[in-house]
Amino acid sequence: MRTIEVDFDVYKALTMRRAAEEITENDVLRELLGLTRSDKSRPAANAATPGDWVTKGVRFPVGTEFRANYKGQTYLGRVEGAALVLKGERFDTPSAAAMSITRNPVNGWTFWECRLPGQASWQMLKTLRKIV
Repeated sequence: MRTIEVDFDVYKALTMRRAAEEITENDVLRELLGLTRSDKSRPAANAATPGDWVTKGVRFPVGTEFRANYKGQTYLGRVEGAALVLKGERFDTPSAAAMSITRNPVNGWTFWECRLPGQASWQMLKTLRKIV
């Protein structure tokens, strides 16, 4: 397999177009070039399972952790039963959960970061959302 070099801006743009951790940069390039999906492109594990939370076209598997820092305090939530659960309360959108903390309108996609099950790193929600 050949390797190609890209500058930081190209890599960042490819990364931003990844709808989920399982989507590779190669998948993004294939889509942009209008090529059919490779058999190796997406593992079957990407299929939704009961309890996953899907909002705005983004699937958060059961067990996905959410965190946000607001006014010096860290807030933690978790995906359970097809919703974001924060302090025992269920929310259908990231913004609703964020507003329960701030008591003001806020964009939950920029307020929260998440860690998908099996992943070590946290990422901003907005990086998972495919903007059309």
